[in-house]
Amino acid sequence: MKDQPQRLFDVIAYQLANFPKEDMLAGKENGAYRKYSTKEVGDMTLRLSSGLLKLGIRPGIKSNEEKDKIAIISPNRPEWIITDLAVQQLGAVLTPIYPTISEHELAYVLNDAEARILFVSDKDLLDKVTAMRDKFPTIREIFTFNKVEGARHWTEVLDLADPADYATIDGIKKNVSPEELVTIIYTSGTTGTPKGVMLSHHNIVSNVVACQPYLPLNRDAKALSFLPLNHIFERMVTYLYLYSGVPIYYAESMDTIGENLKEVKPTIFTTVPRLLEKTYEKIMATGLELKGIKRALFFWAVELGKEYEINKNQGFWYNLQLKIANKLVFSKWRAALGGNIQAIVNGAAACQVRLLKIFTAGGIPIMEGYGLTETSPVISVNRYDVKERMFGTVGPIISDVEVKIAEDGEILCKGPNVTIGYYKRPDLTADAITDGWFHTGDIGVIIDNKFLKITDRKKELFKTSGGKFVAPQPIENKFKESPYIEQIMVVGEDRKFTGALIVPSFNNLRNWAQKHGINVKSNEELVKNEQVIDLYKQAMDKYNQFFSHIEQIKKFVLIPTEWTVDGGELTPTLKAKRKVIMQKYHDQIESLYAGPAVKSV
Repeated sequence: MKDQPQRLFDVIAYQLANFPKEDMLAGKENGAYRKYSTKEVGDMTLRLSSGLLKLGIRPGIKSNEEKDKIAIISPNRPEWIITDLAVQQLGAVLTPIYPTISEHELAYVLNDAEARILFVSDKDLLDKVTAMRDKFPTIREIFTFNKVEGARHWTEVLDLADPADYATIDGIKKNVSPEELVTIIYTSGTTGTPKGVMLSHHNIVSNVVACQPYLPLNRDAKALSFLPLNHIFERMVTYLYLYSGVPIYYAESMDTIGENLKEVKPTIFTTVPRLLEKTYEKIMATGLELKGIKRALFFWAVELGKEYEINKNQGFWYNLQLKIANKLVFSKWRAALGGNIQAIVNGAAACQVRLLKIFTAGGIPIMEGYGLTETSPVISVNRYDVKERMFGTVGPIISDVEVKIAEDGEILCKGPNVTIGYYKRPDLTADAITDGWFHTGDIGVIIDNKFLKITDRKKELFKTSGGKFVAPQPIENKFKESPYIEQIMVVGEDRKFTGALIVPSFNNLRNWAQKHGINVKSNEELVKNEQVIDLYKQAMDKYNQFFSHIEQIKKFVLIPTEWTVDGGELTPTLKAKRKVIMQKYHDQIESLYAGPAVKSV
């Protein structure tokens, strides 16, 4: 085997030498998957690097602030990774930006990074940046991946390539240190102004090498990619796939994932809890449409799945029932995911244990992990080996990384994966990293001296007016087990009791309403209906019993509109922006505490 990659772009030569692929990358073009071989990716990357040189990108600069920055705003596609690799080879820095970013944040990021060239995916994104072109003066050139009339296509950069540059580029590559800055990822999390997290080649490569043994990444593996490459989770996993010789196929969009899964038949993909919940909701909706014995079998299998325990022999009778359930019911779930799934890796937020149990019982292992952009990202992950998995935890710490729990319960991390700092913000870097220990902002515990368990976000813990602390996340996850609750946010800081904003699962709620003779035209009318409110009171009674008196939800508000990224209530990784939601629903929260026992809005 060729020497292990030290820089991210080394994966091209590594894959070419050890296991060249005809489909290193694949993206949909004109209704069919267009495959890019390892050799073709290498050739295109070299040409793009040469073209960037011709456009004035300065190679080999060592200063983080002086390095040239190239920005990219695009959904996942092969061109994204080829651009990333080409920029890296020159010792320049890629700054990825979420396609859903607000205009204000877009201008801030491009100006803070002082990006010189911008790649965008399509006409809509081009129109977005063109309309505010004068707000980011450092951008000299804009190229599109799709062909857009009147716009410069990215192939123009490839066409600028000069073979005479190739030897020069080879010399530039050799001079790029693993410790050098490779990317700046701007993250605002759930609050605040975007801050640029600086990650080096070594940061990300160390994560790739550490995580490789934990996943089923054999030579027959195949990945489907749809989580945003702008996020370090999917970006690191991409390089893990490339390092392991796993072909990557890109979903066309979030709306076509179901169809793409059946086309690609992947063995592995990454997801976030919100998407897993939506998948489960669709499966359950299908089950509700069944009749007679098929319906009975479906829900029998689901209930059996809820009882599943990992690393525990549950006896002959349970094992026999589970075998039958897998053949008659869960086999159809696996078929809907393409039929070849060996594992799904979950990150970004905590997943409901109920879903982990059901999917794993059905032969679809969910490997939940944990990390942050600042940790490249993985700190811990449940392994494919069942002995190294525990439901309700984010798994053992990965190799070469240390974790300790501070006196206040905060998780601290030290290792080669920890960020080299925040771009242009040494003050934030000093606040976040003490003696090499990165302060995650998460509260957690170590179980059995092995498994890390996240109990809440430090910043999301709140104190009631009675001086009692409440951790929202466990409460929210438990209440989301209700088929009638789509989203929930627990509130109550400096209040006399705990309350909640609840977005109903409107498909399930409308089915329930129809069966109970409730005829309403809009969501607004539905959440005001007294019978509907009584249904949610029952849910409160059911799930409150799992919590202490101070944690129990005493009052709630039903919200008629789902929280979305476009609406500003969710981050691009689908985590709730608590500050935004509390500001947006300020009046409803106030009325909740001022009004009767239950309110709807």
